[in-house]
Amino acid sequence: MKLIVRLTAATAILATMTLSAETAPNPNAAEAKAIVQEFATTLQGELQAAMKDGGPTNAIAVCQDRAPAIAATLSESSGWQVGRTSLKTRNSNNAPDAWEQKVLADFDARRAAGEDVQPMAYAEVVETADGKTFRFMKAIPTGEVCLACHGRDITPEVAAALDERYPDDMARGYSLGDVRGAFSLSKPL
Repeated sequence: MKLIVRLTAATAILATMTLSAETAPNPNAAEAKAIVQEFATTLQGELQAAMKDGGPTNAIAVCQDRAPAIAATLSESSGWQVGRTSLKTRNSNNAPDAWEQKVLADFDARRAAGEDVQPMAYAEVVETADGKTFRFMKAIPTGEVCLACHGRDITPEVAAALDERYPDDMARGYSLGDVRGAFSLSKPL
């Protein structure tokens, strides 16, 4: 069974999301979208505070330390596996699995065809060795603020900080509106 979910959002990462009228409401999709919203809102707030406090080099620590902690807290409290991934990872611990790679490639193809990244999302029930699992991904668009650390023209100070913290960093060279990656959630059914 495949369930495609289209979402809309107003901020650089995410704001309020709603299911498209063409898709029947699904309680798993609604729950996943609420978790994504909480993750995005929490992370965005911490990133904005770090940027205000010490600029992009300060925000790098938030992405490295706080983003995984936020994901772990949400995973524990919700019963879902919560994370972020990308085809161009900064942290190799966030490498996409085969299913995530396929969805991310689809997101990139949709972007290349002119679709807005902001509302992109995908949900599917997949069969695993342990039974059925509900999987959900919400694209993360590259916003203006993201370009300081993920763009083509990052400062030498930011590049040095990234090189120090992420020796295998591949998450540079993005342009405004690109698919930076995605929130990825899964839950056994």
